[in-house]
Amino acid sequence: MANPRLPGISENEQALLYAKLNEYNRGRASFKEAGVYLVVTPRPGKPNYSLWLYSPLPEKQSILYIHDLSPDINESLRMASTLLYYSRRCLILVDYNEKRMQSNGDDLIFFGKYRGHFLHEILKIDPAYLSWIAYKFTPKIPKQERFVKIAQAYHSIHLDIMQRKSREKRSSSRYLGELGEKLTDLKLKVTRVRLEDDPYKTRVNGTTPQFFVKQMLTLTDASGNLVVMSIPSKNPSAVSCTLSGIEHEYRLGEIIYVASAKVSRRYESYGSKYTRLSHVKFARLNV
Repeated sequence: MANPRLPGISENEQALLYAKLNEYNRGRASFKEAGVYLVVTPRPGKPNYSLWLYSPLPEKQSILYIHDLSPDINESLRMASTLLYYSRRCLILVDYNEKRMQSNGDDLIFFGKYRGHFLHEILKIDPAYLSWIAYKFTPKIPKQERFVKIAQAYHSIHLDIMQRKSREKRSSSRYLGELGEKLTDLKLKVTRVRLEDDPYKTRVNGTTPQFFVKQMLTLTDASGNLVVMSIPSKNPSAVSCTLSGIEHEYRLGEIIYVASAKVSRRYESYGSKYTRLSHVKFARLNV
């Protein structure tokens, strides 16, 4: 594949840029095996470079839009290479290809709370929901099977991005205590909320299902140490994975105060250390 001519820079600058890009790609996986990230040149009406993924995962191989970068090529490559530094995939420059890079609606969500949104939008705002589509949604027709494959490709982008974040946390993240130790007076910030049905409590009352939903929280303390805890609902909901209207629903960024808790588990994931708490007693809730 020929390197595209880059607007606004000299031939010497362009040669140096491609040499640096070749060095960045040294030792990374073949595009046939893992796919490849594309930095796409500007085009009429689109003055910014943009980031895409070529993925061999969908049955009809796809080029998937991720997001826009900068009008400046050096800044665009800095943004992309920093974000994806720990990925196995190469990063290359290409011109825009209208036939292959135009969405046919295969990546448009057709159900649920994000109906009418594109998968690349959900990648930014709710990667947990994207993961659910990729690995838990059951397709019923061939078009939906392709939709799921595209969701899996986008989920792989999220995993590449998370590699960088997890490695950055690796040096500073630590466990809060020993197994079985009682911790007191914790101030924690909510960084992730996932809703999950409790299979042991869910039941049918007459003909009405009753779901007891757990809030699975990931939190950080003032030093950036990672904590996880499960908050069970006291009241049933008629809808799966949806809290009853009278339950307190935790939000990203919310600060909670724990009077005491027990360290029930310690584990490491993607280089980050997590402390799981149980027997949690709250000192004060923000409501």
